[in-house]
Amino acid sequence: MARYGMLIDTKVCIGCYSCLLSCKRQNGLASDQDFIRFEDRERGSYPNTLRESIPLQCMQCEDAPCVSVCPSGASYFGPDGLVSIDHGKCIGCRYCMSACPYQVRTFDEEKGIADKCRFCAIQTLSGGKGCSCVEACLTNARIVGDLDDPTSELSRAIAQKNALPIAGDLTQAKIFYVR
Repeated sequence: MARYGMLIDTKVCIGCYSCLLSCKRQNGLASDQDFIRFEDRERGSYPNTLRESIPLQCMQCEDAPCVSVCPSGASYFGPDGLVSIDHGKCIGCRYCMSACPYQVRTFDEEKGIADKCRFCAIQTLSGGKGCSCVEACLTNARIVGDLDDPTSELSRAIAQKNALPIAGDLTQAKIFYVR
């Protein structure tokens, strides 16, 4: 089975929010709910500064703190290795939200459940339409694929661009960034 991951190249991301809006539409999210959030950061020293938009979403951590703290088993590792949520088991305690070091979990007030990026890469790699955030990206800043396949576009891009997890070794994240 594939070990799904993603690369996000912040050097080409223009912060247009197309990924966020596409994800919102695909997942039927409320206006106050997002699976992707943006952080704008400045790097460098005056007068040589650079502003970058960094899209953040569930990092699909192999050692996901949100899974280990969930008292009901609603947050779990699916057979594909991705972090999933069984909404029927979620008791709305928000422990997963507190445990996520990336602060990318959301809470659906209407349903009283926690939620997050569902990483629709499974659809992409099994012949479905594809990850909406990847499909919507105007600058091709996102690549999704199998981390264990050294010939995949994703694995080659991670190696060529020296992409790394956004927070180093904080967790074993499957989302890699070019910065």
